[in-house]
Amino acid sequence: MEMAPARPTSLLNQWGPPALKVLGTIGAVGVVTFLMLWNTMFAQMPVLPDKESLWTLNREPAVEFIDAKGDTIAVRGPRYGRAVRLNEVPKHVIDAFVGAEDKRFREHTGVDIWAMVRAMLANVRAGRTVEGASTITQQLVKNLFLTPDQTLKRKAQEARLAGDLERMLSKDEILELYINRIYLGAGAYGLDAAAHTYFGKAPKDLTLAESAMLASFPKAPSRFAQQAQSARAKDRQAYVLDQMVEAAMITPAQAAEAKTQTLVFAKDQPDSFSGHALDYAVERVHEILPNPPPDMVIKLSLDLTMQAAAQKAVENGLTTMGKDRRASEGAALIIENSTGAIRAMVGGRDYLKSQFNRATQARRQPGSSFKMFVYAAALEDGMTPGTVRFDMPVTIQNWRPRNYGGEYAGAVTLSYALAESLNTVAAQIGDEIGIEKVTALAHEFGVRSELHNYPSITLGSDEVTLMEMTTGFGVLAKGGLQMSPYIIEEIRNSKGDLLYSRPAVRAPRIYPENLAADMNSMLSRVVVAGTGGAAQFGGWDIAGKTGTSQEWRDAWFLGYTTRYVGGIWVGNDDDKPMARVTGGEMSARIWAEMMKVAHDGLTPEPLPGAKKIEEYMSPEDRDRLNFYQRLSSAFGAVAARGGG
Repeated sequence: MEMAPARPTSLLNQWGPPALKVLGTIGAVGVVTFLMLWNTMFAQMPVLPDKESLWTLNREPAVEFIDAKGDTIAVRGPRYGRAVRLNEVPKHVIDAFVGAEDKRFREHTGVDIWAMVRAMLANVRAGRTVEGASTITQQLVKNLFLTPDQTLKRKAQEARLAGDLERMLSKDEILELYINRIYLGAGAYGLDAAAHTYFGKAPKDLTLAESAMLASFPKAPSRFAQQAQSARAKDRQAYVLDQMVEAAMITPAQAAEAKTQTLVFAKDQPDSFSGHALDYAVERVHEILPNPPPDMVIKLSLDLTMQAAAQKAVENGLTTMGKDRRASEGAALIIENSTGAIRAMVGGRDYLKSQFNRATQARRQPGSSFKMFVYAAALEDGMTPGTVRFDMPVTIQNWRPRNYGGEYAGAVTLSYALAESLNTVAAQIGDEIGIEKVTALAHEFGVRSELHNYPSITLGSDEVTLMEMTTGFGVLAKGGLQMSPYIIEEIRNSKGDLLYSRPAVRAPRIYPENLAADMNSMLSRVVVAGTGGAAQFGGWDIAGKTGTSQEWRDAWFLGYTTRYVGGIWVGNDDDKPMARVTGGEMSARIWAEMMKVAHDGLTPEPLPGAKKIEEYMSPEDRDRLNFYQRLSSAFGAVAARGGG
């Protein structure tokens, strides 16, 4: 009988149950090991946020200030610049970054395997790391989410997140995010910031040579940025250009021409000359936006030409006159009449030494410059520039005001009394119409500081700011319309979204137009025939008022034309008296110097109500005033003889 062939015995059957246990154990260990490795690699890995959040993720707070033309004034914090779209810049700008960092950017899905193999072989041949293989997507992931540590875990997470990002965004969106978020040295993040930092221009104006230089920075931004003008930097630039030729992005001839181009680098622009204004703007931002984003682009109303002129005028005045007159500090403001836009703000001599803003924060006695409010209230109460009052010793509630110089003129018109800054007449007028009317008008004109209704307020005994005084004079400069100074035109976030735009506001009338013209008449007399003569410039009609506080601690000049209103304060931070400095001297001269620049190129315009000196008094008014003066002298002679 034939025997049936023996069936092959499997290895498992030969080993029996122990083999099954061993293999099961090995499998279990493998699974556990894999899970542990997976957990080690990807536990607590960052999760991709939504598209919008990618633009602001992990950004340090930074604020860029620009002027009305869009030119950068200064940057506080890291410089991020404004969002740049791919279609806003020449092709060679984007090609430079792609050619330098990731020529196969359009082909891979986040990780370039071929580049990794090529880099590995190159590094093996060299015996050291000479070539990397990170794609643009991987670099973006590393910069936005991960640490720069060179570990297997970080590289694994980088690769996985790069793939996730490629599935979330299109290639153009990734590239756009990359050029706006990549760090390029010198505190500059993104193409816009780097273009302005290194070359002082917008990305759309970058040449091929400049683009290649910027595209060389991502490899080692801090080192290459410091060496931007060195031979080593030129070698890196040449490498980028060669890579662009290899990728057929440019021709060899274009590369050769770019290599020979001399690069002109921008100079550093410290914000010391505008620092006080920038601080003031930041304060206003928090009033406008209760929860502002961490980084912003703020468009200011500042005119950099006027800003520089105001700073220079203050410095020149203090340098040439301050030492002998024991004056160490100054502040200045220029505001445009029609809009209220602050065109220049100087809060002190040197922002780097003191951030205290003397234009907006310092409260000082305005002296006789406060008389503007007294006379404006008097006209509103029914008086006129030709109203006659007597300049003579007076006592008001045990207070005895005295004129500068100690002399008295007798019968004078209000116009003359203001031009000569006669203290006794201002004090009498305030007492006559009621001090509360004076302080109420000052508040309505823009003074926010506390004012007290006591007689000496007529001579400026309460403390106010330069901003408040300039705003008050601005009401008259606007013909009686409310003056509302502002410094912020627009606020945008880093992506360019508009968060705030100053609305068009129609200024209400707070003072009669005809009375504003009468005040122009009197205040222009201050300049052409009174204490403010040093403020004259360029044939313009100017209305203004000088101010000097007790013991010459403060010297002011506030004035305006049809175009601008400006204010100057000079003094010492420690409140020490100056050497008999009056507002009609140093302050008026500084005012004229800065306002001359502000009006450069403009044709002088007549100020409503302003007159030439010979027009201030008609023959009838002169005869009437002479009569009052003779009568005053007669009463004085009788009093001197002891007559009743």
